Amino acid sequence: MAEPQSRAASEPPRPAPAPDPRLPVVVSTADAQLDSLLLDRLAPEHLPTGSLGRLESLVQQLARIQSATAKNFDLLAFDSPQLVVFAADHGIADEGVSPFNQSVTLRRVQSLLAGESPVNALASLQGFDLTVVDAGIASHLEPLEGAAWRAPLLRRKIGYGTRNMLLSAAMSPAQASAALLAGMDVVRHLPGNVIALGDVGVASTSCAALLLSRLCGVPLADACGRDHPQDGRDNLQLQNKLEKLSAVASRHRKAVKPLDALAAMGGFEIAMMVGAMLQAASERRVVLIDGYVAGAAALVARGLRPAVADYLVFAQRSAEPGHRLLLIHMQARPLLDMELRVGQGMGAMLAWPLLLAAQRLLEH
Repeated sequence: MAEPQSRAASEPPRPAPAPDPRLPVVVSTADAQLDSLLLDRLAPEHLPTGSLGRLESLVQQLARIQSATAKNFDLLAFDSPQLVVFAADHGIADEGVSPFNQSVTLRRVQSLLAGESPVNALASLQGFDLTVVDAGIASHLEPLEGAAWRAPLLRRKIGYGTRNMLLSAAMSPAQASAALLAGMDVVRHLPGNVIALGDVGVASTSCAALLLSRLCGVPLADACGRDHPQDGRDNLQLQNKLEKLSAVASRHRKAVKPLDALAAMGGFEIAMMVGAMLQAASERRVVLIDGYVAGAAALVARGLRPAVADYLVFAQRSAEPGHRLLLIHMQARPLLDMELRVGQGMGAMLAWPLLLAAQRLLEH
């Protein structure tokens, strides 16, 4: 007589958890027929196959985003491009992981709003409308005396900076969810079919390093760039950063799912960028990703909706050593490598002419 099966063995497998209904549906853009059609249009008979190099793959990606089927596609169209810069502070800055204190975030945002940052000039040059979002700056934003804001500000503050993640989770689950939904709402109310995403926030690269390490299994030392002094920091400062972030990773070692890791070790601006990417992809918008921090948001967004990666155009590889590893894990080849570390969407603005070139090639 056979022994009775154990309860665990006899129970049917549990269904996978249902996707969060609050997150928009994102469909894959894969279309081999459209890819083939585009190659025929791009390659004159007198040029060898692949002569346009990576411009060919860029044209294909943009066309897939803008057309549901090959039969409906004609030309690329870029309408009312938007640059959205999300700004927030991080409690982990109290641990000396950045050479700057949180007041620098406020000054950088005030410069953006006054139209005085380099990215303001480039956004104007490239025809982008720039919007600044207060996702969670540690101070109240007001214009400087005698100054006027030239860029619009959206007040979506979840809190006055995240908590110190060395002591507790950076955000509560409710805060992380609220930030994600706020990012979706920001995009939902912006015009156009192109969204470029940038960020401002002291210690934000610490969040990016932790998310890269947790979601991709990259050693934290590599994600932090321990062997590559930067931002004027010496080896002792980098060692302090690694020690503090290692303690953070240990404290939140159970936060392994994308949303759990985001709440435990992320930032308000990162969570809002995740929401912005998901919403933009659900509307078949082109999403230009700037640097390391926006890339970390892309990791989380991909974990929630894998098809979102089809809509992401990675503008540049920054000077942050961890950014190179992040791009490898995203299987993404950035358009530029200018050794930037300014953030704020600067790389996206510099890469924009390449998208215009892709558009013109199909008109030729």
